[in-house]
Amino acid sequence: MIVDTESLQGIITSMTPSKDLVGAFLLLNICAYIVTLIVQKWNSSRQISRPSTPDLEKPASRPGFREKIQRTLGEWTPSDFKRPTVTPLLDWNVHTSKPIPYRPFRYGPKYFVTLGLRSLKWDEWIELDNHYLKYHADKAKRIAERGEKCYGTAPEAMDGAIELLEELCDYLPERYPTMFQKTSTGITNTVTNETFDITQRPLPEDPMATAARLVQDDLALMIEKPDGEYYLLAGAILLAGFWRLSDKFGMPLSEIHTSGDVPQFREKLQKGMMNFFHRLRPEEPVLRNNYFIQVDDELAWSPSIGSEDAEVVSWNTAEKNRAIEHHFFRSERQSLRRLPRSGAVLFTIRTYFEPITEIVKEPYVPGRLASAIRSWGDDVSRYKGKEKYEEVLLEYLDNKHAEQLAAGLDVEGEDEVRSYPL
Repeated sequence: MIVDTESLQGIITSMTPSKDLVGAFLLLNICAYIVTLIVQKWNSSRQISRPSTPDLEKPASRPGFREKIQRTLGEWTPSDFKRPTVTPLLDWNVHTSKPIPYRPFRYGPKYFVTLGLRSLKWDEWIELDNHYLKYHADKAKRIAERGEKCYGTAPEAMDGAIELLEELCDYLPERYPTMFQKTSTGITNTVTNETFDITQRPLPEDPMATAARLVQDDLALMIEKPDGEYYLLAGAILLAGFWRLSDKFGMPLSEIHTSGDVPQFREKLQKGMMNFFHRLRPEEPVLRNNYFIQVDDELAWSPSIGSEDAEVVSWNTAEKNRAIEHHFFRSERQSLRRLPRSGAVLFTIRTYFEPITEIVKEPYVPGRLASAIRSWGDDVSRYKGKEKYEEVLLEYLDNKHAEQLAAGLDVEGEDEVRSYPL
């Protein structure tokens, strides 16, 4: 607001002692009102407006007052945020608690390339189920056989990796008390009879490898450097199926995606993703899901796209039109959060892996999945290897959908039973 000081001065000068004192009183109130407006306007300009859910299109090039304090040229000021206590799952059982059936695909005719972020509840940060022991064994084997090809921590990410390990040692006994116990030096897994001391220095093994042994997720830490870019500087990518940590380690976020030919990344995702990373706060974790079709049954690495040790891997090596028994539905549940002490951005990547022949038993799934696959554009189809399996898979899905319709499936009532996105 602009105040015309000359006009105010004229008003004041024109008021002589012979005027009624009420006029002077009114003038003082007017001046006080104007000053109050100025102060309010100035204060409001300093306040930071933050959406309750991620606004991916909000520019990140002009950070607000708080961000200028907390993040300057890649330097993070530790936050005082403390994660809320989570609700214990007192009846959770490693042998009987089934996986959550995520089905993150929707009907065509158009496929939308988006980040698809939604808010994450703290109770749901880490999900475990009755596949835990298989995942645990697969990870231990991968760590022993492939070593630092699939896990590692750069020196500048060590604080973040240790913070992650400390957070898991707090979270898991809270959420899964039937399986984990917190100790004075770390954590005990009462099912696998493993105890981890995270206070030793140096640690017995890379902290990312230890963290990966505790959960079913793959883990990755992105660290901001002085150039404002986020770099993959710590990870345990043991069950990724289609990509290798050794190919991506040390890369900036944008290059990770462009090197993997992620469809429409530059056009639709890059700007929003960079904005989001710069604004992500420790108290605002988020979640997203994706899905793929795989034509072999190997969780850790899909040999259909080539040897894991090959210089180049691609769908070109996959056998075309394999029998439907070789088709698997691979879905990732990814969470993102900023660790408050180090400022590292943590990805958890939980993979769900099921035979197509099993998920089609669920109402609506065959028809919706077939429609979703048909909606992929050419770029998404190439990225997901559609040409290698579409004939067999789509025929199978169509037949199963027809069987469900013949059995009385109420197509109009789907949203009441299973609505998108899950």
